[in-house]
Amino acid sequence: MFSKSRINEPGPKAGTPTEQPKAPEPAATKPAFDYLSSAPKAKPGVSVLSSDLTITGNVKTSGDIQVEGVVEGDIRAHLLTVGESATIKGEIVADDIVVNGRVVGRVRGLKVRLTSTARVEGDLIHKTIAIESGAHFEGSVQRQEDPLSNGAPRIAVAPAAAARN
Repeated sequence: MFSKSRINEPGPKAGTPTEQPKAPEPAATKPAFDYLSSAPKAKPGVSVLSSDLTITGNVKTSGDIQVEGVVEGDIRAHLLTVGESATIKGEIVADDIVVNGRVVGRVRGLKVRLTSTARVEGDLIHKTIAIESGAHFEGSVQRQEDPLSNGAPRIAVAPAAAARN
């Protein structure tokens, strides 16, 4: 069934002259810049802080984060989900915020949603808001066009009077 003959093997056939290897061709000149693929990059997954994790300090990401544990500090993210077992003591700033657990501190977001299991003690600054029936909230609610900007509007102060002679 199997034989050691070279009938089906690739390569030069018997009786045909073999070609001499060609000299390498000069490399084509590279363009001044390479075009990168225009395909979108894969979005990284959600970072999850598990229920047995306690963080003391600030957390900052440009991606999405889901908190199931305890964070004592400020959080800044693109999308922040506060799990039912989570407790956050600090300011939250994100484009989208979904609160299922407990937050003690200010919440600033373009879209803020408090679910029926949410417990929030602090001010809400938002562009759009949804508060489900059963959510517990103590604080003030303020709508702003840009809730992600820091603090109060700046007040122009006149320069001090010129020194007297």
